[in-house]
This record gives sequence, C-alpha cells and structure tokens, in this order.
Amino acid sequence: MSEKVAIRPYARLITMLGDQLIKNELIALIELIKNAYDADASWVKVEFINFGENFSVTDTSKIVIEDDGCGMDAEILKRHWLNPATPTKLKQKRVNARTSKGRFLQGEKGIGRFAIFKLGKKIKIITRRQKNNDMGADAGEMTENTLIYDFSQYDDDFLTEDGVEKELFLDHLEIELSESRPTYITDREVILGITKRKRKPHGTIIEIENIKTRWDVNRVARIQAEVGKLQPIFSNDENSDFSVWIYRNGQEYKSTSDYKEKLRSCLDHKAVFKVTNGQYIADGNKISFELNGQMQSLDFEDPDINGLNLYKKSIGVMGDSPMECGNFRFEFYLFDFNADMHNSPRFFLEQKEKGVIRDHRIYLYRDGIRVMPYGDPEDDWLNIDVARGTVRADEFLSNDQIVGCVYITQSENPKLVDKTNREGLIEDGRALHDFIFVLQIILQYLRKKPFAQYLIEKKKKKELDDIKKGRPSEVIERLKKEIGTTPKVDNLLADFEKSYKKERQVFEERIYKTENLAAVGLSIETAAHDVMLFIKKTLEQMDALIRQIMMGEVIDQEALLERLTSIRGNLSIIDGQMKDVRLLFPSTKSKTKNINVKEILDKVYNLYKRVFKEYNIELSFDITGSPLVAKTTEAVLLQVFINLFDNSLYWLKDTKRERKILITMNGNEQRLIFSDNGPGIKVDDVNYIFEAFYSGKGEEGRGLGLYIARQLLDRYDYSIELAEFSRDKLLAGANFVIEFVRER
Repeated sequence: MSEKVAIRPYARLITMLGDQLIKNELIALIELIKNAYDADASWVKVEFINFGENFSVTDTSKIVIEDDGCGMDAEILKRHWLNPATPTKLKQKRVNARTSKGRFLQGEKGIGRFAIFKLGKKIKIITRRQKNNDMGADAGEMTENTLIYDFSQYDDDFLTEDGVEKELFLDHLEIELSESRPTYITDREVILGITKRKRKPHGTIIEIENIKTRWDVNRVARIQAEVGKLQPIFSNDENSDFSVWIYRNGQEYKSTSDYKEKLRSCLDHKAVFKVTNGQYIADGNKISFELNGQMQSLDFEDPDINGLNLYKKSIGVMGDSPMECGNFRFEFYLFDFNADMHNSPRFFLEQKEKGVIRDHRIYLYRDGIRVMPYGDPEDDWLNIDVARGTVRADEFLSNDQIVGCVYITQSENPKLVDKTNREGLIEDGRALHDFIFVLQIILQYLRKKPFAQYLIEKKKKKELDDIKKGRPSEVIERLKKEIGTTPKVDNLLADFEKSYKKERQVFEERIYKTENLAAVGLSIETAAHDVMLFIKKTLEQMDALIRQIMMGEVIDQEALLERLTSIRGNLSIIDGQMKDVRLLFPSTKSKTKNINVKEILDKVYNLYKRVFKEYNIELSFDITGSPLVAKTTEAVLLQVFINLFDNSLYWLKDTKRERKILITMNGNEQRLIFSDNGPGIKVDDVNYIFEAFYSGKGEEGRGLGLYIARQLLDRYDYSIELAEFSRDKLLAGANFVIEFVRER
C-alpha cells in the first residue's frame, strides 16, 4: 500500500530562512533595499524611531523602510510575497528581462524577503501598486493593501506559543491582509536630505517592531557606510537614479558623501597607479586596461603573464580548458603605504588618508549593485593576503594598498550566482575559481611589472638622495652621542669622516663629469651636423676660388666679392653655432643665474631650423603669465632642450600627418610642457624612458638623452616627467612636463 503525501514545513522554517540564514542585520537590511531597487524605486528611506541613547532598543522602537517603487496589490501579495522560493524573478533573469527603468533584477531565489524576520517579530507592510497608465504618468491603484505579521506570541524558533510548547506548522501562522483606501502612500511631500519632493502615489512601507537585533551607534554607522557602497564607489552620486537615506526620529542621521569625497581625493592625487577601463575578454583570454592613461593589452600567451609563478602553478592543473567565468570589467587604484615625505612626496599618505584607503578593498558589482561581502575591510575574497603570507610577500600587492571595483553582468556571467545567504558567490564548479584566478593574474602582473619598477626607481632615488645629503655624517654624529667621546674615539671618527667626505667628493665629481661629458657629446652630435654641412659648403667655395686663381683665370671683382660674402656668411653661421655649443664645455660653463627659458629655446631652435624646414616641422609657442625664468646655467637648459628637440625630430620625420611641436610656458606656475604629434611613447617604454641606456629607438638610440635631461634638472631640484593628466597632453604624441619649482 502506498500513498502520496504533501510536504508540510514547520513554522521554524521562517527562522531558518530569515534569522539563521541571513548573517547579520546589515545583510537583512540590504536585502530589503535591493527589493526596492528591483521594484524600480528612485529612493529608499530607512528610519530608526524611538531608539534610546546609543541606539538601545526600547519597547516602542521601530524601523521603517519606505520606497517609491512599483508596489504590490493583493494578488501579488498572496501569490508571490507570501510564498517562499517564488520563481518569478528567476524566470525573468533567465531571459535577461529588465524592469521598466531598465534595471537588471537582483533577486532570484524568492527568500530574500524573509530577511525581514532577522530584524523583528512584528511586521506591517503597507503597499500600493503603480497603476498601468498608457499615458506614462505616475499614478497608483485606488486601493492600499496592508499585510501584518505578528509573531510576538511565538518564541524565536516557533516551538512555543505564549509559552506553551506546540507543534507549529507554517499554515498555523495567521497573517492579516486587508485592503483600504490609500492613506499612507499618497502624493504627499517627503523630505530627503536637503530636498523636498512630492511622493509618488505608489510604493511600499515596511514597519518593523518588537526588534530582535541589538543596535548601537557603530552598527548604524556601518549600515550608513555600506549603503553608500551599494552602488559602485567610483560613480558619481548625482548620476544615480537610486538613493538610500538613513534617518533617526525625523532627522537625517548622516550623509554618505563625506567618505566618497575623501576617497576621491586619495584616488585622484595619491595613487601611484590608476588602472582604468579594464576589461577581460574570455574568448582568447585578452586583458586590456589603461595604466595611468596609457593603454596596455595582454593575453595569456604574453611572457609577462605566462611567466608569472601563479600562472605556471595554476595552468598545469587547469590544462587547456577555456575559462568559465565570462567577460568582466575592472578598475584598480594602487597606493604606496611606505612612501615618505622626502623621497616620494607625491605619493606620501597621511594617517587619515591611510585609514580611508584601508576601509576599502576590491568590491564586486553585478549589474551595478554590490555583491556582499566582497570589499569589506576584513574580507579577502581574492586570497591576496593569504598568498602574501604563504608564498612571498613581494609576489602580491597587499589588500590595504588596493582600492578597486570589479563589474560583472548576469548576461555574461550566468555561472556566477549568489549564495542563498547573500554572503558571496556559490563556489560550485569552475566559474568562480576561474574568475578569481584571472583577477589574481592581473593583480600579480601589476605588482611584478609596473609596481616593481616603481619601487626600483624609488630605491635608486633614495640611495642618491642619501649620498647627496651625506647620510653617513648623520650616522657619525649619532655614534658620538651614543658611545660617548674619548680622544681615541674622536680621532677614529674624525679620520673616518674625513676619508668618507673625500671619497664622496671624488665620487660626485666623477658622476658630474661623466654625465656632463655624455651630455656634451650628445649635444655636439646634434650641432655638428649643421656645422659640418656649412664647413663643407665653405670648403667647396674656397677650393673653386683657389682653382681659378691657380689657373690664372681673371676673376671679376664683383663676383669675387659675392663668393667671399657667401663664405663669410657660412663662417658666421658656424661661429654662431659654436658660441652656443661652447657653453656646454666645462671650461666655459656659465654660473648659476636666473635665465629666461624662452631665450634658450630660441638658441636651440636655431640649431634645428634648417632640418625642421626640410621635414616640414612646425614649431609654435603658447606663453601665459609672466616670463618663465629658471635659476640654473645656460648649459643645463641647452642640453635638456637639445635632447627634447632631437627626440621629436627622430619620431616626427617619418610621420605621415602634419608634423607639429608645441611648447607651452607659464611663468606663474613655473611650468613648461613640450609636446609633439608623433607616434608617442610606446606602452612598454613608459616606465623606462628615463633609465640610462634604455632607448625606444632600437639600435639607433643610445638611451642617454632623457636620462641626462632628468639628472641635470634634478641637480637644481627641478623635474621632468611624462604628462600624466589629460589637461597636460596637448598633442597626440609625446608630452613632457618640466617643473621649475624647487621642492620644499
């Protein structure tokens, strides 16, 4: 004998779905806010009413969540809201359906609504459905529906009713549903922040009483902060069509804009590397992004990727099977927490700034809404800190020094699914593993290539600065204080200090002379081309004249005068060229003085005038403010600008389009920008162009020009860098920024 029986859940299922499944009150509240987002609400207001000091719960405490979404009618409440695991949203998501506002639905399992029971035992839901109106005007149905759950008489596990143990099933729970004329959800005024707006006559109000969870100031502040991160943290709030407001007894509790302003300031001004417009394409495993404005393209076949330890270790296990994670976008900002005020003032972080950065990690967003808890300060979902602790710290960036966002979509990442408890993604199958793997590869590449090069440069600069500042002399003084002084110790330290200073002086003189000779050599090479040309012309004219005289030919006086005038003109040009070049030699170097930069540029242009004409290169100046003046020597400026002119000439002469060089000078800002419209600096060369013996010209280049230019300027505390910001990128090619401002 057999029979068919029905599944009849116990009432405690509500506790399991709501209270136990949902980790904390933050997740519970976020679930209700997401429901409002799915309902096309433009705003959600969360208000804490009648809470005591420090948000202690009282008998009259109440949490009210109000929105202006599409609302529900009695039929929707009975058929969907009251039925756990409703498949409605899941069916819509499978066909990538969107809401009326074009939003992708966030929920899919039909149980997020039970998060409400994490917060309290008595729930009143007042809702009014948006009326379908072909005219497009906002209107509500003629009735307002109220749904009341009152589970106050039951214990937390639904095992007793009014203290009496009972076998309670779901269908034993009485829920009151009523219908009435609209009273609460009407087109009344509502205040949100500093704005007063007319409330739409549709939406939902949820009142939660008999509060179950503990509250305090820190928890509410955490909710306020996390609500601000519900949408991408790099986005502009003004462009959002969805806002969340936290209130307490009719007063706005706290604004979410403050932390975004502080974070934005750090991102814009203190990040060592800005990785923007990042994209991973699963077909071909292609990775592209802009690194400080310079486009980079990689794939798994690139040695910079497949040479990484993480790749070599993982790919052997994964084999050749394609990635299952799908396409995604990303954006990262990398910081140097060890930057100091003296050697790296640009990237130096105050303690408050470090705190702001540490409060953020790498967030994950699906269709514009955050996937919790990824991005929480204590979260390490990419196993970054685990890898640093178990492999090698220098293989990976720390979580503390990265702020980022990763963006996935339901359409391109269908296998990345939320856990039922809303605590991350389901770890079933390979999709999540592959997704994390690709992100780890990208982050390890950033650490091993550009960030490693940055650290090398910083170390070199520090070592040079230590030499310049005579750091061993400081050590000697500290030794004197720590070990005391005796005649023998004093004599030994004095001998050491004398020897060190002498060796340091010799070392600096050698470096100085070597760099100067190299600079002179490069500069003479440039000037010599024209000088040799005019010498050749002069010799040819003189040889012709000598031949005529030796052959006894009669030379017309007027013709002779013309030839001699031409020869003198050539010699005059040579003399002018050599006078400028002579400034480069050690024996004729001028003393440090205030120099008009434009006058030096004119001298350099004279060296290039003929060849610029030959290649149709147009030079123009844009001068603003007072005249740009630099306190240095003429030789230094000549050498710097000769190198810049020479580089532009090399890259422009083969350019098919119109060839231009633009030099802007601002004496008020003590700043010069040297730009051309050549092919620009190759991505692979960006981090190395100021390195000695590194050249983007292949075998034709020596790799000294820009290195020497930086060294020469650095002696006077001036700087030359590639333009980083778009406002400084005047032409499409190479853009160099020279700052004639001494660091304080």
